[in-house]
Parts: sequence; C-alpha cells; structure tokens
Amino acid sequence: MLWILLAVIALVVATTFLLFRVHDLSQFDGGDWAVREVAPNPAHDEVMARIKDMGRASRGLKGKARLIALRNHLDSLGEGVDVTSDIRHNDQPRGEWVIAPGADTRRRVLYIHGGAWAAGSPRSHRAITDRFSHLANAAVFALDYRLMPEHRFMDGIRDCRQAYTWLLNHGPEGEEKAEFMVVAGDSAGGSHTLSLLAWIRDNGVRQADAAVALSPSTDLTLTAPSNRDNIRTDALLGPVFGGLSKIPLPVLWWGTLAAFRISPTNPAASPLRGNLNDLPPTLIHASTTEMLLHNATRYAAKAKAEGSPVEVHTWQNMVHVWHIFSPLLPEAEQAFDDIRDFLEQVSQSKRND
Repeated sequence: MLWILLAVIALVVATTFLLFRVHDLSQFDGGDWAVREVAPNPAHDEVMARIKDMGRASRGLKGKARLIALRNHLDSLGEGVDVTSDIRHNDQPRGEWVIAPGADTRRRVLYIHGGAWAAGSPRSHRAITDRFSHLANAAVFALDYRLMPEHRFMDGIRDCRQAYTWLLNHGPEGEEKAEFMVVAGDSAGGSHTLSLLAWIRDNGVRQADAAVALSPSTDLTLTAPSNRDNIRTDALLGPVFGGLSKIPLPVLWWGTLAAFRISPTNPAASPLRGNLNDLPPTLIHASTTEMLLHNATRYAAKAKAEGSPVEVHTWQNMVHVWHIFSPLLPEAEQAFDDIRDFLEQVSQSKRND
C-alpha cells in the first residue's frame, strides 16, 4: 500500500509542475527603485480606522453574505467623495463616464477598478477616477466589468478588451476617435490593465499611449517574496489573504485553477509571466509594506529587461492602493502629482514625434 501511495504522490507532483511550469523569477528582485519617504501624519490613523471598519463590516459573515458586505463597504468609500466631475452612466459597455470641467474628451482613460476581481465598482473608485480626469485633462471611462464568482475570470478580461476597443472610437458625446489613450487600474484592475496592454499588442489594435497601474497584482503563483514577507505590514491585504501563506504553493495553484478556470501561470491572469516587450510607457505605484510590492517591482524589472519603458515608484509604509484615500492622505496627493507629471511627459513626447 505504501508504494501505491508514494506513486500517487509522485504522479501528482509531476503533474503539478508539468501543468503549471512555474519559472523562477527571483533574478528580477533587488532592483534600485525610487522610494518616497513618508512622515507620520494623523491622517494615517484615520485611514487605519477605516480599514478596521471594513473588517468589522464582514466579521462573522460567510460566503455570499460576506461578499455582499464587502462590496457594499467598498461602494460606500465613494459616497462621501467630493466629486467635481460630471458623472454619466453608460449601458454598453457598462460603466460610467467621469468628466472634469473643461476636460478634452478626445483624451480618454479606461479605468479598471480593483477589488480582488470579486468586489469594487465605478462608484467605489470615484476618488481616483475624478482625480484622473482632472490630472489627465481627459474623459475617464470607469468600467463596470463582470465580477467573480457570478461570472468567470475571463468574462472580466473580455469586458476590458471590448471597452478599450470601443473607447478608441467613442467618447462621452458619441462616435469620435481618441487622440490620446491611457489604460489605468489598481490592484486586480492593475492586473487587468497590464494583461490588456499585451493583448492590444498581440492583436493589432492601436496601442495605448500610456498606462498606470496602482499596487497591481501581476503574478497569481504567489512566488514573490513580499507575498509572504509583508503579510504583517499590509493592513488591508494581510488580514484577508495572509492565511494563504500556510497553504503549500502547489495546492494554491490548483485552487486558483479551479476558482479562476485559468492557470495561475497564464499571462492573462499573471501578466508578469508573459512577453513584456514592445509595451507603452507605463508607471507603476506600490508601497514598501504591501504584499504586492514585489509583484510590481518584478514586473517593472522584467519589462525593462525586455525593452519596454516601464518604471515603478514606491512609497514607504502606505496601505495597498492608498490613492483611494484622497484627499485625506497627503501621500495620495503626491501620488496623483506623480501621475500627472508622467502623463504630461508622455503627452509632450508624443507632440514632439
């Protein structure tokens, strides 16, 4: 019986590594990235209190009830935001236009929200999309893509692709070609952003002029050091996903395959593991203490090694996607200033071409 058990274990192990083929990417660790120092500020305590409120909102709940509580709490983040942009609902593709006063509607931003592919909405991220419209002088389309588990992971991917191709020729006033296109997103939406850039390149679609990814997920194999090293310092993701560190990685890979119906090594789900050449100028933000830090830095290092103009800027001790706490956090304001400078540089370079 023992030899049968050992044979079965050996077969499972061999099948796991043959199926997933997780290549070691540690050579892209240890890069020299710009780090913004952060001084203590009372706003940081208020942000931590809000994060604890999010945890309390779903405490004791399980399954669908827990997910609904999380979704409702995320949406509530957008309710108290002082938005100066015009908000217009759109049915197909589903989402909303966010248009700052005087924004040039020929300049467009496709914004893809985060929320672990299971939560979040255009409403929850209005603090970010409103600022994007102002700083980019553009009409922002916040996509309401299909979420898990009601839909498959690839349904959300397809929604992003459809929205991008639609935005190339449609603005808030109807049919009109885009003169300047940006794709942006945070966390899970940052993953969709980066995988979309590769799809655009590979399918002969007009490429975005620039991209911005905030605290993006880039690798669902969870092999980056910060996925485990930063659990205790990540106030937002640590309590939710930290328990995964106790599960062997091969088991997590099979679990991801079952839940997402796609391999964690597929570049559509893990853009880090795809071809990163010939991509547009891309800016990535991350915190030094978040679990996804090395998802960001590995992606930037690999992209630069393959010839793409990708850079990552990090901030000390910030929560995951701290941008959503604008204008409360001064570091969120700094981050938006950094994005504005980046997009202005890209625009200027395009005008000079």
